[in-house]
Amino acid sequence: MAINTSATSRISISASLPATYDSAGYGALSFTEIKGVESIGAFGAEDNLVTFNPLADRTTLKFKGSRNIGTLALAMALDNDDAGQDLARTASDSLNPVSFKVVTADGSIYYFIALVMNNPVEIGSVDQVTMSSLNLELTAGTGGVGIVYVAAP
Repeated sequence: MAINTSATSRISISASLPATYDSAGYGALSFTEIKGVESIGAFGAEDNLVTFNPLADRTTLKFKGSRNIGTLALAMALDNDDAGQDLARTASDSLNPVSFKVVTADGSIYYFIALVMNNPVEIGSVDQVTMSSLNLELTAGTGGVGIVYVAAP
């Protein structure tokens, strides 16, 4: 088992959607790195809990229900000249999902599509860097495919 820091991890964006929701489809896209990223929040699918309480035995039965592909919060130093941040701003004004690629320090890749829900700016105080954030709602591609993981080479 290899444990790594998050240093050198990066996230990129593509305005295009893959032809197929697998590593080959995403690998064929052209991605632009979003520069100045300070942190990439947690992401991953989450199932809704469904419960049922039969009268006869009072035991709560539990099942997995619908699946939410997840959310992701991204914090970055605002750079209005960065091509990746510009693509994200454009996506925040669109009703359509765009593609993302997260590369971790060990070279593992996570591909997904998401709606860019907002892109607020935080000015802060005199001793702070002007920041921006992205709030993404991950969504499924054709056939319900969510996050595509590619192991490090």
